[in-house]
Amino acid sequence: MGMSVTISVATEQDAEQIFRLQYLCFQSEAALYGNYRIDPLVQSLDSVREELAADCVYVARLGDEVVGSVRGRITEDGAAAIGKLCVHPRLQGHGIGARLLRAAEAALEGERGATRFRLHTGHRSEGNLRLYRRVGYETVGTAQGTDGVPMIVLEKQAGTYAATA
Repeated sequence: MGMSVTISVATEQDAEQIFRLQYLCFQSEAALYGNYRIDPLVQSLDSVREELAADCVYVARLGDEVVGSVRGRITEDGAAAIGKLCVHPRLQGHGIGARLLRAAEAALEGERGATRFRLHTGHRSEGNLRLYRRVGYETVGTAQGTDGVPMIVLEKQAGTYAATA
């Protein structure tokens, strides 16, 4: 497959595509937990627009189509919270998720001064956990999602780019 997927900063015009992509991508996650009220599925389009305006949001594009997205923001303790990483099901397994993560990390560290990055993922989300560990994240604890899903919390220090083998 000719993967000419480009990673760039999301614009306001991307809101609807991100909204639809997120809804598609997180269906499998919802099925894994038997919970269709998880945050990415109940988030409104207006809320996605607000995040686009306030947060650090990157998209992966294949031509004019948004096929991946990630969001990050600096939290009160100076860590950068990265979330809602998703890649279109038909394009998963090509390293797009890792590229999106790297873009968000670089921007959060470079432009916003993050000293470390934090992610949450569901305790059964093996694919996500594999990706995050491969790019240098380590489990630091657990949390309960607002939706009731048990979450694993992972962190990584800024400036530590692990090999993406």
